[in-house]
Amino acid sequence: MIICGFTWSGLALAVGSYFVRMFVVTAAYHRYFSHRSFKTSRWFQFVLAVAAQSAGQKGVVWWASHHRWHHKHSDTERDVHSAKLRGLWYSHLGWIMRPDWSGTEENGVADLSRFPELRWLNRTGMEMVPTFLLALVTFLIGGFPALVWGYFVSTVLLWHGSFSINSLSHMFGTRRYETGELSRNNWLLAILTTGEGWHNNHHHYQSSVRQGFHWWQIDVTYYLLKMMSWTGLVWDLREPPAHVVNAPRPAEVPAEAVTSPQVRSQAA
Repeated sequence: MIICGFTWSGLALAVGSYFVRMFVVTAAYHRYFSHRSFKTSRWFQFVLAVAAQSAGQKGVVWWASHHRWHHKHSDTERDVHSAKLRGLWYSHLGWIMRPDWSGTEENGVADLSRFPELRWLNRTGMEMVPTFLLALVTFLIGGFPALVWGYFVSTVLLWHGSFSINSLSHMFGTRRYETGELSRNNWLLAILTTGEGWHNNHHHYQSSVRQGFHWWQIDVTYYLLKMMSWTGLVWDLREPPAHVVNAPRPAEVPAEAVTSPQVRSQAA
């Protein structure tokens, strides 16, 4: 029987694999496919899709459709994963186990579904091939210990890191903007998710490639995308306008002026 115990090299491999794939999850699944916050070529779009699906979080079209639905109905009865209405466990993991959320809402992702290669990657069974290939490559390079630490441990950590934005970022942190739902900014989650923890900023202006609106709000995903734009791999990075960043704080907004979540009026 092969036993794979704790080693510092294994932990380093798990952490490295976690952060590399966390960047891809945030840059590809979220900021590109869900919100179109920057542009890229068709071939690199496919590369981003394959790399994102190495995280084992289903197809990019499925992911984007559910995330766009969440923004459209955030913290209402129709929300995919509302911590406010259904609690921490449901918003973190419970929702993804429901069979009625297993399909793709095609009406909300017509811009993605027009690409046959993305539809192919989104097919049942095919959606998990990139993550299985990553597991195989990890095993071939480093054997069973690398598979355990570099793939299995890091993937579980990656799931919890990604899902914490659905759950913890709607429960713990500060609210800079009035958005009509319960999104919050949380600096610790921002560190652990390469920038996604500035969730109240994101719900305030969802189409921004930069979720840390200020220099002290660390957003590693944005920094790396900015560097990639210098190479020409990506371009037209959408920044939040000054009037959005400097919008009145919630206490400064008259109650009668808050009629609907600002995020639902921003173009994706």
